[in-house]
Amino acid sequence: MKRLGYLLLALFALPSADAGEVQVAVAANFTGPMQVLATLFERDSGHQLKLSYGATGKFYAQIKNGAPFEVLLAADDQTPARLLAEGSGVAGSNFIYAIGKLVLWSSDPQRVDGSGEILKKDGFRHVAIANPKTAPYGRAAIETMSKMGVAERLAPRLVQGENIAQTHQFIATGAAELGFVAYSQVIKNGRIGAGSGWLIPPHFYSPIRQEALLLARGKNNAAASELLAYLKSAKAQAVIESFGYALP
Repeated sequence: MKRLGYLLLALFALPSADAGEVQVAVAANFTGPMQVLATLFERDSGHQLKLSYGATGKFYAQIKNGAPFEVLLAADDQTPARLLAEGSGVAGSNFIYAIGKLVLWSSDPQRVDGSGEILKKDGFRHVAIANPKTAPYGRAAIETMSKMGVAERLAPRLVQGENIAQTHQFIATGAAELGFVAYSQVIKNGRIGAGSGWLIPPHFYSPIRQEALLLARGKNNAAASELLAYLKSAKAQAVIESFGYALP
């Protein structure tokens, strides 16, 4: 009887014959929600996700150079459009899964005011931004500083992170006194958590429409298509909203 019990446990522990694996390239700003979503998706579907996080522009280059990604969760809508035009994506599979928000943030609770006036003053040496050539949040930061009329003044003080995750690290460790990050990186209980920050009005920068795309390598992978469908579900959208993103 005991042996039968062990056999049944072993059978239940075996992966489903229909279980698949998906190689996913995820924009660095979406790390937090994707970690939650991956756990839920794997539990609900039985599939396994292999996640890589980084800058959208770098993912584009890697995909064009043969990286084995099957799904791209980009930080913009331009990169998926480009991949589709070049035949590297599946037509009709792209959709906006989140709309990002930009924050001026400092790990110092007293440094950033509620309207970003700190950028027009002295009292800091470095402002961190993500590389605007590869990271849409970096481009949004440049647009914001231009809108405020401080871009030229702050140019010598800028330090660039390879992606938004490294940018956040610069600020969190004090390597830069303040900088521009994704709201999702600092939100806690529906507001900016530790430190101080200014949630920048959306008209200061071009909309950060984050698109998902089924890549050519994932065309025949049912698990990849299931993941994209899952991102549209009410369960997934509730998670995305909880990290401060807007939905389309």
